[in-house]
Amino acid sequence: MPDRESPLPRLRRGAVVTVGTFDGVHRGHSLVLERTADAARNAELASVALTFDPHPMDVVNPSAAPPLLMLWDEKLEVLAQSSIDYVVVLPFTADLAQLAPEQFVERVLLDRLNMRALYLGHDHGFGRGRTGDVESLRMLGQRRGFSVEAIDAVRASDGTPVSSTAIRRAVAHGDLARAQDGLGRRYAFSGRVRSGERRGRSLGFPTLNVALDSRRKLLPPHGVYAVVVSGVRGVYGGMMNLGPRPTFGDESISLEVHAFDVEGDWYGDVVKVEFVARLRDTVKFAGQQALAAQLQKDAGNARNALTGVISSARLKGSGTNTS
Repeated sequence: MPDRESPLPRLRRGAVVTVGTFDGVHRGHSLVLERTADAARNAELASVALTFDPHPMDVVNPSAAPPLLMLWDEKLEVLAQSSIDYVVVLPFTADLAQLAPEQFVERVLLDRLNMRALYLGHDHGFGRGRTGDVESLRMLGQRRGFSVEAIDAVRASDGTPVSSTAIRRAVAHGDLARAQDGLGRRYAFSGRVRSGERRGRSLGFPTLNVALDSRRKLLPPHGVYAVVVSGVRGVYGGMMNLGPRPTFGDESISLEVHAFDVEGDWYGDVVKVEFVARLRDTVKFAGQQALAAQLQKDAGNARNALTGVISSARLKGSGTNTS
């Protein structure tokens, strides 16, 4: 609960604020952030995006909490690329969940952030039970001296509103094109490269074994994908096995990326992996020789899928990966 010792900034000049979980930071979120920043700039005020950790549903109804389109570092990276001046992360607690909308506005947005205007998505609600809708907030704003602007829904290519729920559904069903349409960028994950069992190296396709920080991250269905992998060493095309390794009798779920034309030891590096296309299901092969032959075909299919996405210089040969 914000109080006198709160780390929330005291913005003396005042601020234009937007509030949300921003899971995915999709095209609808991006429009709200852009409008918030523009309004603040025009009024010579600070722009603030206030978000929560953990996801409110993890506190209010954990059994119904959705998988996340973005883990924290991923979300903050994208928010940092916006025009917003400040991103405020407010711990979401059971006490905070019980605040009525008026209390949340008074204690957090007005007392701490000195809010002059509030920008929200068209369907946004906050406060206890999400009862703070746009009209009730406008009435409160008339009494307390702040304006409220609701931003219309952004539409996907099929005319439906862009939402985190719709994007989660697309990712879960492996519809990468629909997910990209809603996000405005390819679906991706970030993680740290760890040591593996070096099975890929024995097949001629060494891999980067990527570990996620949380199991809450939503991933597409198991399979082999064409991907773009990026990190401090550059940007490369590649292919990835997401899921078990049935040929080796290993049912544990792994993220193994073979990046094209790469050399060096990536252990400990944080990499970002973007999904470009699904190549095939994960299947069990008769042996390692049959698997290696299929991986050769997968590499060719991945390079074809990456044409126009990654420069041809990044799509040469097998190169050297970590394990």
